[in-house]
Amino acid sequence: MRSVTQSFGGLTINVSKPHPQDLCLELLEPLMKDKYSTIRDTYLKPKYPIVLAHGLLGFDELRLGGKYLPGIQYWRGIKEAFTLQGIDVITVPVLPSGSVEQRAEALMRGIEAWIQVDEVNIIAGLDSRYMISRLRPTSFRVLSLTTISTPHRVGSSFADYVFGQIGEKRVCNALARLKIESGAFNQLTRKYMQEEFNPNTPDVHDVRYFSYGASLTPSLWSVFGQSHRIIEQEEGPNDGLVSVQSSKWGGQEGYKGTLVGVSHLDLINWTNRLKWLVSELTGNM
Repeated sequence: MRSVTQSFGGLTINVSKPHPQDLCLELLEPLMKDKYSTIRDTYLKPKYPIVLAHGLLGFDELRLGGKYLPGIQYWRGIKEAFTLQGIDVITVPVLPSGSVEQRAEALMRGIEAWIQVDEVNIIAGLDSRYMISRLRPTSFRVLSLTTISTPHRVGSSFADYVFGQIGEKRVCNALARLKIESGAFNQLTRKYMQEEFNPNTPDVHDVRYFSYGASLTPSLWSVFGQSHRIIEQEEGPNDGLVSVQSSKWGGQEGYKGTLVGVSHLDLINWTNRLKWLVSELTGNM
């Protein structure tokens, strides 16, 4: 796989060319390898703010070395890219591993804290779907929800595999020892998504839903090697944690395409965040 590096407003973006295995997707849906491989100087600016809410195991700021090392900002680079285009951005921290219900409540309260916001566009995940559908906020209106590699339709077969091989009790105990809540992990299974979440969380008719999927062919030493194989056997092309099939939401018009050659960590900007941390520590910023 070949990568092309481009600079934009001081940010470096790597665009990978697809593996031949991904070519089968081209017959079914648009791939993002061409449309977004060239960064334009300007984009259409939304009229209302964009709310960014992190996904599972996300954070507002991570300080691995306490006060002695610089913190890692979850949205660093992504927020700046929006700001450079003159877009108003709101970042809302939610619980790293709380249940969908807990995270949805925190998301709603976080948006409400911005008292001048009446209408917003959200980039987030399942917690936003729950907030829009079940909590029905009254102090602001959600115009659109965009999700990226979110396990909408069938959850994740890798979650089923982990609970099946290790056992729910042992998984929960292990997470508890790490001081990580287990509620969100149980809600990623195919059974929960198909039988509990989706039937009880219908879309709201005046909200526009958009979604993107992602796929990659992991390298021999990739941390996603095993999870990718497991998901591929059950669901097809995936990014190592979520399949393209499960990512699709918003109907045929709402699904905007498949990002090719990126892992789930790439999608949440982990790769660039680690590079920035090293640069800060070595004084190369």
